[in-house]
Amino acid sequence: MEFIDYYKILGVSKGSSAEEIKKAYRKLARKLHPDLNPTDKDAHKKFQQINEANEVLSDPEKRKKYDEYGKDWQHAEQFEQQKNAQHRSQTAGRQSFSEGTDPDFSSFFESMFGSAGKRQQAKFRGQDISAELKLSLADTMQTHPQTFTINGKNIRITVPAGAENGQTIKLNGYGNPGVNGGPAGDLYISFSIPPHPVYKRLGNDLYMTAPLDLYSAMLGGETIIETLQGKVKLKVAPETGNGTKVRLKGKGVPVYKKEGETGDLYVTFEIKLPTNLTEKQKELFTELSKLK
Repeated sequence: MEFIDYYKILGVSKGSSAEEIKKAYRKLARKLHPDLNPTDKDAHKKFQQINEANEVLSDPEKRKKYDEYGKDWQHAEQFEQQKNAQHRSQTAGRQSFSEGTDPDFSSFFESMFGSAGKRQQAKFRGQDISAELKLSLADTMQTHPQTFTINGKNIRITVPAGAENGQTIKLNGYGNPGVNGGPAGDLYISFSIPPHPVYKRLGNDLYMTAPLDLYSAMLGGETIIETLQGKVKLKVAPETGNGTKVRLKGKGVPVYKKEGETGDLYVTFEIKLPTNLTEKQKELFTELSKLK
């Protein structure tokens, strides 16, 4: 696996503090975010690289392993175990060597990866990859395919209806390739769903505010409600007060991987007072006020 200099990617030195690394990452993330560079593939690639670099360098344990083992930092524990086993083997075997015999068992890495074909090279699992997939609230209303690019490779997945913001799915074997023929790592995809300007989502239920004219509120009637599943004609009861909430059953978000189960849509009416009244309307309101 090619060595990736995470410090260079973030533009910091190896001795930088955690705060300096955080500031450098935030500055680059704002500059390279996909939303600001929708057609710049190079920016998208760099954005993934800085996320990967920040994930390692912002974690003290991961950073320590990276500083010591470089590209093989994810296998640090295996290296340490092998090193300890090698040390025990050398200690136990020293007394069995005759005078003039070199007790050198070769270097630690030679024992790990073999010498002149006599040892089998150790196989290590590849590094996992994390990626973010942006969805709209409308995208969560039905199961659909999505295609995106990781490490220059197009990956097609099926996003189940009801996916939630921050939810992560795992694709086995879609991470970085293994070392010495070891298995590939996994790909972790997190869904990013920005807030909707009309609907607020809580679980699988949706909440919205809908305007209602004064006349329909007082006398009753019908109003059209825009849902994510299309328009719905809703009856309005006479004398409906401001802030009245009604439920539209089954008009929320589908339940994740539970076919046929869907949340509800809760509509709160906001009564709009008429403006720019005509003289006749003013007269009628005046008459009404005298009937109190």
